[in-house]
Amino acid sequence: MASQKVTSALAAIESSPHQPTKLQEYNNLLNEIVASSSGDELAQDIVYFLDSILNEDISIIASRPLLVSFIAVLQNFDPEIKIKVGQHAVTLLQSRATAVEEQDSQIREILAEAYESQEEYTAAARALQGISIDSSQRLVSDDTKSKLWIRIVRYYLEDGDTTNAETFLNRIKSLPNKIEDHDIRLHFQLSQARIFDARRRFLDAAQEYFNVSLAAGVDEDDRLTALSAAIRCAVLAPAGPQRSRTLSRLYKDDRASSVDEFSILEKMFLDRLLNADEIAAFAKKLAPHQLAITSDGTTVLDRAVIEHNLVAASKLYENINVDALGSILGLQSSGEFSAGEKAEAYAARMVEQGRLRGKIDQIDGVIYFETSLTALSTVGPNLRQWDIGVQELAEYVERVAAGISEQFPDFATSQMVQ
Repeated sequence: MASQKVTSALAAIESSPHQPTKLQEYNNLLNEIVASSSGDELAQDIVYFLDSILNEDISIIASRPLLVSFIAVLQNFDPEIKIKVGQHAVTLLQSRATAVEEQDSQIREILAEAYESQEEYTAAARALQGISIDSSQRLVSDDTKSKLWIRIVRYYLEDGDTTNAETFLNRIKSLPNKIEDHDIRLHFQLSQARIFDARRRFLDAAQEYFNVSLAAGVDEDDRLTALSAAIRCAVLAPAGPQRSRTLSRLYKDDRASSVDEFSILEKMFLDRLLNADEIAAFAKKLAPHQLAITSDGTTVLDRAVIEHNLVAASKLYENINVDALGSILGLQSSGEFSAGEKAEAYAARMVEQGRLRGKIDQIDGVIYFETSLTALSTVGPNLRQWDIGVQELAEYVERVAAGISEQFPDFATSQMVQ
């Protein structure tokens, strides 16, 4: 409830027959409210003030300058009061928004900032969504649109709402002109990376994060943060040729050795087996969605590590029993499936998808990797060719040594004594 003093003053202004003085009287009252009221009373007094100046009996021409005065004081309120009176203002303006679009957009911007300070990101996004950008009343450039939409995208991403975030990101993509503003392009790339990451499109996310880490005008710490995010996504991606190329690109980056994730990156790039301690340490740096449970009961990280270790095992063994492979992969028997059967299922899926080359003998329970299949037919000739090469090199070295002894006998004798 507004204070008696304010309600009486508003009633007097509304009933005053002197129209030219009303504007000044409203402004004087607004200044008095701000100076003398506080807390809930201030919010209620401002709400009553808004009800009065936006009354249908007052023309929009008279209301507009009063709204400008209101916006000037609104910026200085505490977030709680900004939210209460700002939301009331935009509700009142809905019926006449086309006539006060500029003031409506300014109030919504202030409202969004207040919601952001309270970490109410979805509410902040919705406040900005109400800003009219396709009206004939004012011209909004593509650059301004992209800035507004990228801000909405970032708010939705803070609350993990990738669906709405992607909707507004796609609006930016559909603009006829390319984004010229460097900061907006950077935020666009980062937002795209975060959406890919949340959707578990880890290879795409890794590429976008890596692009951000290379972009001009980015602080060095932020570059390394983006590079770390790219490595984490690459590690979580399904094993296969595409991920191998991504790991190679990241591993060869000179900055990679300076981030915490370098150790696991190096092991994955070199197709080395990962142990439980390394996996546990890496898991502590992951976001909740990166540790989500998949349909087979494992986490995203578990599956990525199992598939990587399976590829690593294929580099070490020509063939292996499925039970032994299950032990190497750290799989546990559960229900009706043994560790070996789980290992066989992982291998079969990767072979079927072209991410692992080999064949499975289900009768004997043995997996033959392609490196061994192709080697069987070529090992003989290759080994003979290697032996011939070594023999030729040894004979060449011996001839050089004999020539030195003939030309420099004293030197040769001294070297032999040493």
